[in-house]
Order: sequence, then structure tokens, then C-alpha cells
Amino acid sequence: MNYNKKSVEDIDVSGKKVLVRCDFNVPLDADLNITDENRINGALPTIQYLVDHHAKVILCSHLGRPKNGPEAKFSLKPVAKALSAKLGKEVQMADDVIGADAKAKAAALKDGDVLIIENVRFHKEEEKNDPEFAKELASLAEIYVNDAFGTAHRAHASTEGVSHYLPSVCGYLIQKEIEIMGKALSNPARPFVAILGGAKVSDKIGVINNLIDKVDTLIVGGGMAYTFNKANGYAIADSICEEDKLELAKELMAKAEAKGVKFLLPVDNRAGDKYAPDCHDILVDSDNIPDGYMGLDIGPKTEKLFSDAIKGAGTVVWNGPMGVSEWEKFANGTKAVATAVAESGSVSIIGGGDSAAAIENLGFADKMTHISTGGGASLEFLEGLELPGIACLEDK
Repeated sequence: MNYNKKSVEDIDVSGKKVLVRCDFNVPLDADLNITDENRINGALPTIQYLVDHHAKVILCSHLGRPKNGPEAKFSLKPVAKALSAKLGKEVQMADDVIGADAKAKAAALKDGDVLIIENVRFHKEEEKNDPEFAKELASLAEIYVNDAFGTAHRAHASTEGVSHYLPSVCGYLIQKEIEIMGKALSNPARPFVAILGGAKVSDKIGVINNLIDKVDTLIVGGGMAYTFNKANGYAIADSICEEDKLELAKELMAKAEAKGVKFLLPVDNRAGDKYAPDCHDILVDSDNIPDGYMGLDIGPKTEKLFSDAIKGAGTVVWNGPMGVSEWEKFANGTKAVATAVAESGSVSIIGGGDSAAAIENLGFADKMTHISTGGGASLEFLEGLELPGIACLEDK
């Protein structure tokens, strides 16, 4: 995949109507107040650039998973309000997506104006990438900018379809994602250490496979480590395990060995007698978890083993927590790894989702080079897959 894409700075936007696909899929409470504005803040640099360069800005996004047309609880109205406050100017809101109101308001925009159209998923054609719908959406504008990395792995009408009808470039968010993650995968500062956690091996097979060809050290923690440890003949008692992936786990470890990649697994664990924050917990070595217990976090010996491997790294990519990090009792492993990454001085890339949330909660966000804005998209990126929402943009 070519990571060298044209951005908003490579195209003349002055006086042009510019359709920008943002990721405004923000969490709302029962009163429709936004509870986390990170995604809105992330979109501001691109929007501000377009306003400053006298574009007529038309924003679009999805929010949630509306099933049957327009629903008030999935409206982007709260986003329009938040954006108006942040930009210090009124952001107009259209009542529809490609209907009369959106078309009239888009046509009436003056240079520097900002309009947001309704939730693109109010039309089922969005997720089907219906060409007619994409064409209607594209007809609102003269240039398309994709700045929604979180949905770049989906070929939807607003992420890929519109690019067939308009000159298409990326915004600052996507530009940053592909520059930093692209360099890490194609030309990393070494040693290159990847840390993978989370519950399931099956979610990360592609990532492990792709990274074994690129990294010097692969660290596996979290729930998926127990499948590997069982494949090594260890007693894992009631720990999570994908029985149908044991052979694959053996193959992946053999592949790492053949390539001279260090493959590190937990050597001790914090285990509990039930899956609950108030369980009775014990510290136990990985090869012999007693019956009736399940591993829920890495132990102190493993924290040291992993931290030592991270210490001298040139590049670190981390995706997935080391244990059930949302429970205080089992957050130590994730904290230890976060501390090691923060202090390593490496180019550190946190691949979205749970690991990003853990880093934010632990207060380490400002110590990392880059926290990816896309969960599924960053996983597919790390797998080396082509992301349709980026592949469709013009190459430099």
C-alpha cells in the first residue's frame, strides 16, 4: 500500500466546496451530552486549515449504528454545537444528508463557512457503498477530504465511494496516522518491539503474522497469552483459551524462532478464583496455574522481563492490554508496560482501542509518540492490509 498520499495542503481549496469525512462517532449520555470530545478535537486542525484557506466546508460523519433511518438519538446536532464553540463561529446544521436542506445550505455557503450534514448512516446506502448515494453526496462539493482514520478500513460511500467523483486527499489526522505507522512498518528505528495483548489470538493472527516478518521482539500478554502457554504444554486451569488455535500458536512461535525473533510470553501471572474484580487473587508461575483459578494479569517477574525488552527499543508498537486493566487489582501489568514504553525514549505507537483507553486512564498519553485514533483500522494497518478509505486517495 502506498503511504504517500496528497493532503489538504497539496490542493487549492480557496473558494471551493470541500466535503470532509470526519470521525464524529462520539459517546453521548442519556441527555445527548457528549461525554468525550477527543474525536472532535482531533478533527479541528483540518477544519481550521480549510476555514483559514477560505474553503466552503461541508462536514459529514456517522454516529452510532442507526438501523432504520433518522433517529434523534443518533443526530449530529450535539456535534454541531460543540464544533461551533471550539471554532468560535457558527457551524450550520443540515436536517438531512443528501436532501433538499443539505443541498440548499451547501449551495449557499460563503468562503470560510462550515456546514455539517446529518448522520450518513441514516441512509442504508452508506454502508453498502451505493454508487448513486455516493454520487449525490459528492455532488454537494468540489473536493473530498478523508480525515476519518477510524473508518478507513471500511469501503463505505462517505469513506471510499465519493472518491470516484471528486479529487480526493487526506486531512491531517489520516496524514499523521499513515506517516507514523507507515514508517514504523516500512523503515522502523531498531530494535523494533511489538507488544500485543487483549483477549483473543483470533483477533490478532494477521497482526502477529505480519509483525513476525518485521520486528526484533514480539511480546504477547493479555488473555491471548494463555493459548500460547497451553500450546507450550503449561497447565492454565480456567484461563481463557482458544482450543482451536493451539496448533496455530505453535506454528507462529516456530515461525518467530526460524526468523530469529524473540517471542516473549508471561512467566508468572496474577490469577483469580473467578472473573470478577473482587475475586480472591494469587501470584503464580505460568506453567502451573492451580485448578479453579484463571490468569487475569501478568505477574511481577513478567513485568520485569517485558520492561527489560522494551528498555532499549527504537520503535514500539503496542496493541491490547496485559490483563483486565479496567479492574484495579489486575491493572499492574498494563501500568508496568505503559511505564516502560513511556521511559524507553522510543518512537511509541499505541494502536487504538483498549490500549489507547488504558494509556489515557493511566495518564501516559503525552509520553507516547502517537496514539492511533482507529481501533479496527489500526489493527488492519498493522496486518499490512490495504485500507480502502486511504487507498482511494490521490498519490503524491
